[in-house]
Amino acid sequence: MAAERGGGDNNINDEMGNQLQLLPDMEEFHGRTLHDEDSVQNLPVLPHVALILIPGQTLPLQLFRPQEVSMFRNLISHDRTFAVLAHSPDASGAEIKAEFGTTAEIYAFREEQEYGIETVKIKAVGRQRFRVHEIRTQADGIRQAKVQILPERILPDPLCGLQFLPRLHTHTSQTKPSQTTPPQEQCSQIYRQKTLMTRVKKQLHEWDENLKDESLPTNPTDFSYRVAACLPIDDALRLQLLKIGSAIQRLRCELDIMDRCTSLCCKQCQDTEITSKNEIFSLSLYGPMAAYVNPHGYVHETLTVYKASNLNLIGRPSTLHSWFPGYAWTIAQCRTCSSHMGWKFSAVKKDLSPPRFWGLTRSALLPTIPQGEEGVEGSRLLCL
Repeated sequence: MAAERGGGDNNINDEMGNQLQLLPDMEEFHGRTLHDEDSVQNLPVLPHVALILIPGQTLPLQLFRPQEVSMFRNLISHDRTFAVLAHSPDASGAEIKAEFGTTAEIYAFREEQEYGIETVKIKAVGRQRFRVHEIRTQADGIRQAKVQILPERILPDPLCGLQFLPRLHTHTSQTKPSQTTPPQEQCSQIYRQKTLMTRVKKQLHEWDENLKDESLPTNPTDFSYRVAACLPIDDALRLQLLKIGSAIQRLRCELDIMDRCTSLCCKQCQDTEITSKNEIFSLSLYGPMAAYVNPHGYVHETLTVYKASNLNLIGRPSTLHSWFPGYAWTIAQCRTCSSHMGWKFSAVKKDLSPPRFWGLTRSALLPTIPQGEEGVEGSRLLCL
């Protein structure tokens, strides 16, 4: 099964690929809350959402549980900031205790009643990385995390020993860059950042033919986070990127990922190729992958691609609660292991381009290196 490319530019605008658009009666908040670097904060923890949030990434939420509704009502009257813990499974698949995470700030809020049940709909954005010191549970059941806000560091060494992904590590220097970095070195770092950004942009254009440079952040740190949020990588690798405390280091790793990984396979059976990086495209200015929330409150990070293979369609197309107005969705499963992989979206209006595409959920994908590359006996290596 494959989706055909449109005959021209995609005519979906920036709002169409954006679940939980700002409704007319959705309360908006302006400004941004940033905590001092290295400061220790106590923040309520977002429950029941398994997501490694990247700074700058949009997080839509739809919450029903009375405990959660009460928690977010209280947040609105304070600094609107909560903690998203970066949970990641170990080799056996068991979830390990989160040591890192990202602060999220609410910028849009709506409260409503559906079938007598109070619901809050929220749009939040990732702000700052943190390290978890401790987590305690209050009497009302809400968890509070004591966290330390992690700074962005400037690396003195242009290579920093990071030529290969298996050497990913967190930079732990506690010295502020302005105290130790001479002006010449700062100029050199700026040059390296711009050079890396140019190389990453070139790769991004290969991954996404619709990408417009003017839609990308010009600040190296924000740019590195934008790229991290759009890469279709598994949680283990995304967590490694989140731990990195330098834009240069993060960009180097992202470039390595894009250079080496050309295919995306089913994460469950690992041998079934679903799509390739050449099929990735964007439906919005933000990029080819974004977080969407379904009516049951489950958040899916979804990658849009023109073509996908080795998938079976389940059920009939439906436009109910479609994340992309004008398109009907059909559930897609891996043909080999029947794992849920995402959805096929088909246009119900003739003037929409592309006429069909696939939305693949990041949690079901595994990035791979082609057979025979950097491996023994033609074996395929994982990105980690």
